[in-house]
Amino acid sequence: MAFSRELAPDRAPEGDALTEAMAGIGMRFAAAAAREPNIEDTLWFAAAEAMERSDLRVMAMLVSWFGVHHGWVNADRLTKLVSARGSERVGAWWAALASWQASDRRYARLAGRYRGARLDLAAGAEFQVRRHGEDPRFAGSCLRVPANLLRDRAGDIASPEELATQHRTYRCRVMMGASYRADCWAALEAEPGLSAAELARRTYAAFATAWQVKRDFAIAGRVAGASRATDGGRAGRRARRAAGR
Repeated sequence: MAFSRELAPDRAPEGDALTEAMAGIGMRFAAAAAREPNIEDTLWFAAAEAMERSDLRVMAMLVSWFGVHHGWVNADRLTKLVSARGSERVGAWWAALASWQASDRRYARLAGRYRGARLDLAAGAEFQVRRHGEDPRFAGSCLRVPANLLRDRAGDIASPEELATQHRTYRCRVMMGASYRADCWAALEAEPGLSAAELARRTYAAFATAWQVKRDFAIAGRVAGASRATDGGRAGRRARRAAGR
C-alpha cells in the first residue's frame, strides 16, 4: 500500500491532555507533564484553543515560550498547519508571532500568511493601547495587543537547557537543527526497531527522509559498537600489562 504523509492528528487533545502537553514542552502549568509531546502539535492546538476561548493565560504562555524557543520549532511544519487548518484569528496569531521573530527567516512565509485588517486580540484593545501603550512584541503586526494584557515572566517557561534534558526530540533539534531529520533520529533513539513507514507517520516526515535517517542511524550504531569493542580491547590489554608488572 502506498505511503500517505500525514500533516496533523485527526483530533485535538481532550480534557487535561492539552495542558499536560503544554507542560511537557516547558510551560509551567500546575499539571503533570506529558512525556515528550510533539512540539508543533502542542503549539497548534494550544493557540487554537486560546484564540477560540480568549484564554489570556495560555496566550501569555505561548508568547513567552515562543520568545525563548522559536529557534527550535519546525517552522516549515508549523506554517503548513496554519495554512491548511487555521481560522482567520489563529492565522493572525501566528503571523504576528512570526513577524516578531522576523530575524529568523524560516518564519517569513508564516509572517505573510495573514493579509486582512488588523485585529484586536481582546475587546477594548484600542482604549487599553491608548492608556497603556502597545505590547512591543506585537507592535506593527496584524494583532493589536495592549502592553498590560499578556504577562511575560521568565519563570513561567523552562530554559533550553532544562527542556533539552526532559524532551528527547527537542534535544536532537538543539544538536541537529529543527528538522524532520532530528525528529526521526529522536524517535529511533526511543524505538530503534521502527519501520521507515511508521517512523514517517510518527514524525510527519516524508518517507524518503525517514528511510534515510533509519539507514544513517543503523550506520552510526555499527560504528559506535565497533568503537566500544576497540576501546574494550585496549582496556583489557592495559589491564593485563598492569597485572604482569
